[in-house]
Amino acid sequence: MKKLFSSIYDIVRSGEDVVMVSVIGESGSTPRGAGARMAVRKDGTSAGTIGGGAVEYKSTHLAVEALEEKKSYIHGFRLRPNDIADLGMICGGDLEVFFQYIKGNSENEALFREIILQLDRDENSWLVTEIHEADIWKMRISHENAGRPEGKGIRYFEEPLTKAGKVCIFGGGHISQKLVPVLDSVGFRCVVIDDKPEFANAALFPKAQKTVVADFGHFGSRIGINPSDYVVILTRGHKNDYDVLAQALMTDACYIGLVGSRTKIGKTRERLAEDGFPAEAFDRVYAPIGTAIKAETPEEIAISIAGEMIRVRAELRCPLSLREHNENDAWRG
Repeated sequence: MKKLFSSIYDIVRSGEDVVMVSVIGESGSTPRGAGARMAVRKDGTSAGTIGGGAVEYKSTHLAVEALEEKKSYIHGFRLRPNDIADLGMICGGDLEVFFQYIKGNSENEALFREIILQLDRDENSWLVTEIHEADIWKMRISHENAGRPEGKGIRYFEEPLTKAGKVCIFGGGHISQKLVPVLDSVGFRCVVIDDKPEFANAALFPKAQKTVVADFGHFGSRIGINPSDYVVILTRGHKNDYDVLAQALMTDACYIGLVGSRTKIGKTRERLAEDGFPAEAFDRVYAPIGTAIKAETPEEIAISIAGEMIRVRAELRCPLSLREHNENDAWRG
């Protein structure tokens, strides 16, 4: 998402107009769901994707037309074979797409600069697009305590922009070195913690938000773990892994992942019980960590872990919504 918004920012900063194509509604089987976006320039080049194929091809042409006409509009696609209005696709669903004409001026430059800055903040926020009769729109950043906007007959497309929370990766070894850039590329903010300075090193982890040198047995004074945080345990040895796990289980972290064989996992359960942890405490732990794809190399394990975390994040997030605000202050999905 940051790459797409950065592309739009660069375009409008140069004074060029652009159309942002956003899927704002879908039903049935579709290539991409609500929230998929791409940006199209007047020459037809684009950044981002709304799923590829015929829908994206047709949308690119419609976006160029919107640029020529300097207007925004909503267009529906039917993805059923043998329909008069179909696109030769067999998905069997429908898409509602917003073609958002964005003028290359200082106002929109400031808007997209703020969106990019927001993407690096550790807080919950939503990107809200108010659609007034399709051709008139207003986009802004909203926070949880901002309250709902008011207005008659206005449609609001709300999309999670940032979610509070960081990934605390304990251990700066080979797997972590492959994992951090993967997580960064899909929007996770990573903090790497190790008890040795050579492994908690910014030069080793240029994509990490920060690196911290801390004792694995007593990291609480250096790193606070919040309910929106993820804990990934990848230290050099079983003792360090256990020390981190025991402390992590005392927090409300939304995800705790532990690397290791099933034998190690079984022994860890036994030790937790010996140390007074209730049997259900370990039920919170994703162990062995990662999606079961038979990963072996550090690169493969990193992808496995990232895949599992993406799924957990998606399950925790509130869904996208398109709402209409009417006269009696009701909100409809």
